[in-house]
Amino acid sequence: MNSIEVPSGKKIYFASDNHLGAPTSQLSQPREKKFVRWLESLRKDAAAIFLLGDLFDFWFEYKTVVPKGFTRTLGKLAEITDSGIPVYYFVGNHDLWMNGYFEEELNIPVYHQPQIFEIGGKKFLIGHGDGLGPGDKGFKRMKKVFTNPASQWFFRWLHPDFGVRMAQYFSVRNRMISGEEDVQFLGEDKEWLVQYAKKKLEKEHFDFFIFGHRHLPLNIALPGESRYINLGDWIGYFSYGVFDGNVLKLKYFEKES
Repeated sequence: MNSIEVPSGKKIYFASDNHLGAPTSQLSQPREKKFVRWLESLRKDAAAIFLLGDLFDFWFEYKTVVPKGFTRTLGKLAEITDSGIPVYYFVGNHDLWMNGYFEEELNIPVYHQPQIFEIGGKKFLIGHGDGLGPGDKGFKRMKKVFTNPASQWFFRWLHPDFGVRMAQYFSVRNRMISGEEDVQFLGEDKEWLVQYAKKKLEKEHFDFFIFGHRHLPLNIALPGESRYINLGDWIGYFSYGVFDGNVLKLKYFEKES
C-alpha cells in the first residue's frame, strides 16, 4: 500500500477531467491557464497532488513524439515536481495511451488501474473511474480494444499528423466532454461508481473513494462512515478535492460570485 503523511499545515489536492485541447486548442487555452494558476496556488501548502485522468482530451505517446501543445501545463508540473512536491497521475479514458513520458520527463508516476493509498492514516481507493461498476458494457468492450497492444501498434504506424487529428476529432465527439447525462445526478441506486464503492465495502473498508470521469462534483456518504467523492471537471465546474489529514472537501477555483 502506498503511504503518504500529511504534515501539520499541509494538504493533499485532487483534480480530474480537464480535457485540454477540446474543442480546440485555442478555445481550451483559457481553461489551461486557469488550471496552471491553480497548480501554482498549491505550492504554498501541498504535500502531494493527485491528477485523476483526462488531463488531455487526447494523448498518445509515439516512441519519439507526443501531441503538440499543453506547454504551460507540462512546464508547471515539471516545476512542481522539481520543487519536491510529488504528483501522481491516473490515466483516464481519453489519455490512457501513456507510456513513460510523464515518468521520464516530469518524474510523475502513472497508474493505469485504481490504487490504494494510506494518506494521513486514512484509507483511500483512487482512480479515474471509467469501466468500474455495473453496466456500460459497450464502453468496457471499447476500452479492451483501445488497450490492446496490437491496436496501439497499428495506430503507432499512422503518421502523427493524421493519427492525432483523427483521434482528436472522435475524442471531441465523445459524450464524456459534452453529454448532458454526465452533469446530472442519477440517484445513488443508478450511480454506478456508488454501486462499485458499496460492493468494495462489503469486503474491505475504505475511508474515501476518489474518482473522476463523471464530470459532476459529488460527495456521498456510504456505509461504515466511508465517502464517495467525484471531483467534477475543469470544463464548467473547475472543482477539486482537498484533504487536510482528517476531512476531504470539494472546492471550486476562482468561483464567480
